[in-house]
Amino acid sequence: MPATQELPTLGPIARYEQGIVDRITDFNDPRQEWRRLFSELLGTFLLVMVAAGGGMMSQAFPGAIGRSAAVVAPGLMVMGIILFMGKVSGAHLNPAVSVAFALRRDFQWRRVPGYIVVQLIGASLAALVLHEVITVSAKYGSNYPAAGHSVMAAFWMELLLTTGLVSVILGTASGAQNVGLFGAIGVGGYIALAGLWGSPISGTSMNPARTFGPDLVSRTFTDYWVYIAGPLAGAVIAVAIAFVLRGPGGGKSGSGAAQGDIFTETYEAGKS
Repeated sequence: MPATQELPTLGPIARYEQGIVDRITDFNDPRQEWRRLFSELLGTFLLVMVAAGGGMMSQAFPGAIGRSAAVVAPGLMVMGIILFMGKVSGAHLNPAVSVAFALRRDFQWRRVPGYIVVQLIGASLAALVLHEVITVSAKYGSNYPAAGHSVMAAFWMELLLTTGLVSVILGTASGAQNVGLFGAIGVGGYIALAGLWGSPISGTSMNPARTFGPDLVSRTFTDYWVYIAGPLAGAVIAVAIAFVLRGPGGGKSGSGAAQGDIFTETYEAGKS
């Protein structure tokens, strides 16, 4: 019988590099939390640059950007963000998503406040940059209930749309689907689709941070409660739906995706 081959011993440089990789991928290592927080800040900044930028650019250059382009662009941006740095923080980009993952026991509650703070900062910085560059009020990049429709109509629209968004996020993050990188397509596609049909009533924010940034910069918090209560209520409902469909969370796949492991298909069946 052939002799058992021993694995080669790593050299000092290789051990050092492996140690760095292990620390970066260890989500329980508090020394790496700054990476996650920076990732969330940058990701939310990029999202709001596109989401709020469409409305502000349309105001500055009338007719240059149609509604369809303005609502599809954020979906494409989210898709790109998930693909290029979802591995670092999970690419929540949204307080409602962070809360949903925590309720699902896929994300530690102690990390939620930090995520939400940097998401709000990233959104505010994006709105400030847009205001300085485009030189129109950031209020044109925010979300407001449609004229002629009640505030409650906007609330229910945000609740319904966010229920769908968070359901897609939780579903593609679960071991039942094992879609891995293709989850970016599902989430980005849903955001674009929701905007195409739902934006006239509420603006399809589905994200308290996305609306907070432009409102803060423009100091126009008109009916902002709609864009907190609607998305958060929708997130809670989505968590309940996920429980009905897949049982309790806290498994390896869901937890991995919530914290940045987008290759959840590598987890063994029955252990997710």
